[in-house]
Amino acid sequence: MGALVRLKKRREFVKIAEQGQKYVTSGLILQALFRSEDTRFQDAIRVGFTTSRKVGNAVKRNRVRRRLREVARFVLPQMGQPGTDYVIIGRTKTADRPFACLIEDLKDALKNTKGTDS
Repeated sequence: MGALVRLKKRREFVKIAEQGQKYVTSGLILQALFRSEDTRFQDAIRVGFTTSRKVGNAVKRNRVRRRLREVARFVLPQMGQPGTDYVIIGRTKTADRPFACLIEDLKDALKNTKGTDS
């Protein structure tokens, strides 16, 4: 079980989008990239959150990100793979989707991205 560290730099998000795996569910999109070269956060699970303007105005986007942060706080410490970077992308349905369904969406996405280190 690794510690959660936030991704904040754009270049980290871009690298994960270009080189990582992607899994789409009804409530969210998960991008994952196993990281082998960075020794500072070797045992940490790094996670970033993003939503596009298609989701809605700033209030709605912020609500979506808050919900995604809480889902990640519940799921990633148990199911996330240490040494992996994750980007969780909010979708239009994320704001209205029941919280339990969002948790299942993330669990499903993690199961489908595990075990393939690249």
